[in-house]
Amino acid sequence: MAVVSITWVSAFRIGVSLLLLAAIATALVSLPIEKMLKCFLFWVKEDLGPWGPLMLAFAYIPLTILAVPASTLTLGGGYLFGLPVGFIADSIGATIGATVAFVLGRTIGRSYVTSKLRNYPKFQAMAIAIERSGFKIVLLLRLVPLLPFNMLNYLLSVTPVRLGEYVLASWFGMMPFTFGLVYVGTTLKDLSDVTHGWDKVSTVHQILPWIFRSLS
Repeated sequence: MAVVSITWVSAFRIGVSLLLLAAIATALVSLPIEKMLKCFLFWVKEDLGPWGPLMLAFAYIPLTILAVPASTLTLGGGYLFGLPVGFIADSIGATIGATVAFVLGRTIGRSYVTSKLRNYPKFQAMAIAIERSGFKIVLLLRLVPLLPFNMLNYLLSVTPVRLGEYVLASWFGMMPFTFGLVYVGTTLKDLSDVTHGWDKVSTVHQILPWIFRSLS
């Protein structure tokens, strides 16, 4: 009975992972992401008042889980709230989103992600390095983004890094890039400038090829 139970649990996790990947692919291809983000930022600006920074931070969670680039939110934080408040909201939001994605990858999607990465020597070497110096390696990976931000959340979830180390290293490592985007946001003249050209940095071009390779 234990073997059957484990088998069903593994099958459930793989099934949920496949559904999540399919949902990501469908959302990125079909949904008007740019328009939705622009409407969200306009709502934050016009209706939320002092609650705006908090809502902006929480908005990172669904975007990060669905592997949608959050650079628009980061720019929007600078445009709407200025450098101090915008940076704090964006920094905390990005860290919360990365943490939620990490936890999902470590629980629901762990079996699937591990099975796809098992035969990659470079990933095995990275996992060994993280086991020895988790905080330092994660910090370096955040400071030097060799992989897309959202993909890295899920890849790191199946490494031995501890949750606390992951959260702190991600928070500190993402600060320089977040600060730069928030500063750029403070120089924009109109809200439409925040989402202009979003399709040029869309995660569709970064994530979808990896998804299809994983499913093959």
